[in-house]
Amino acid sequence: MMPAVNSDPSDKDSEPFIETDPTGRYGRYNELLGSGAVKKVYRAFDQEEGIEVAWNQVKLRTFCDDPAMIERLFSEVRLLKTLANKNIISLHYVWRDEDRNTLNFITEVCTSGNLREYRKKHRHVSVKALKKWSKQILKGLNYLHTHEPCVIHRDLNCSNVFVNGNTGQVKIGDLGVAAIVGRAIRRIRCWGRRSSWRRSCTMRITRSLWTYTRLGCAC
Repeated sequence: MMPAVNSDPSDKDSEPFIETDPTGRYGRYNELLGSGAVKKVYRAFDQEEGIEVAWNQVKLRTFCDDPAMIERLFSEVRLLKTLANKNIISLHYVWRDEDRNTLNFITEVCTSGNLREYRKKHRHVSVKALKKWSKQILKGLNYLHTHEPCVIHRDLNCSNVFVNGNTGQVKIGDLGVAAIVGRAIRRIRCWGRRSSWRRSCTMRITRSLWTYTRLGCAC
């Protein structure tokens, strides 16, 4: 087991881990990045790579009388394991803590949180920037829809799109209610420079983001 970097009691300035994963590679801090009805997401650290990650934790005892919800949670993890795309949140590691009765999984972290909160913080964004976000969302959706098997997100909104504000990169996450529908949708030739479909879809998502910016509506 890899020793925690802050295990030395003389290192008083280091931030302590609240818990570590079974391998000792990942340590969870007490800082909450986000929470919902199902899971809480904490800031964590990958000691092997030296990078911050997100520690997703679900208290399974909360759903002991709801087997459908537990299956949904495990389905999200199984689904994430099969995905590899720069516009989809990636999964690093998953385990079940039998003692605490929790499901834990480590994912990459986006430094600026979700797009909804990011837009509240930064109100003055050009249409050019909105188009860049929109194209990345479309690329992520294209990957999901042409994946084998095909994946439909079913809950795509600004709260489930995450942002790295220093690079402008956005990623789709929170696939807890996604559906696997069998064969992949036949790839539409939409990524060419002259594709009217691409322009149309980009503008629809851009208008949704712009509406949210101007009126505070969900997208």
